[in-house]
Amino acid sequence: MSFEWPWQYNFPPFFTLQPNVDTRQKQLAAWCSLALSYCRHHKLYTLDVMEAQESPVFNNKKIERKLSIEAIQVVFEELRKKGNLEWLDKNKSRCLVMWRRPEEWGKLIYQWVSKNGMVNSVFTLYELSNGDDTEGEDFHGLEEWMLLRSLQALQTEGKAEIITMDDGKGVKFF
Repeated sequence: MSFEWPWQYNFPPFFTLQPNVDTRQKQLAAWCSLALSYCRHHKLYTLDVMEAQESPVFNNKKIERKLSIEAIQVVFEELRKKGNLEWLDKNKSRCLVMWRRPEEWGKLIYQWVSKNGMVNSVFTLYELSNGDDTEGEDFHGLEEWMLLRSLQALQTEGKAEIITMDDGKGVKFF
């Protein structure tokens, strides 16, 4: 399935931050939506700001327009304010992208556990994110940092407990 670009993506002014406050807010909302949709479609969880400028999401070669590094940082900062992005370094050059929040992933995982009658079962993190049983599930292939945050959210709700096992971490669902 190919990624569907929004109409703005082929509109050259979209690639220049607009000075009018109202227009700029709509533009940033559209950029945030595009960035999250693109990351979700390609299952991207980490981004590098310098590399992002050359990625198709911020660089439309068809119309020969790309968003500046400064504008990308403004979009990323907007995503951070909304809780969809976390910086990995003080220089703000690399970030974690959360197109689904940990609580949402936790809910999906717990629904799968319940639906398959696996409450009171223990899983390794590998089994949950890469096991044969989870193939085809949205959380299959989830990066470990996000999986752990999702399980911590479930632990806070009393639905799971993260446990340390000989060969790494695991989780028991309640």
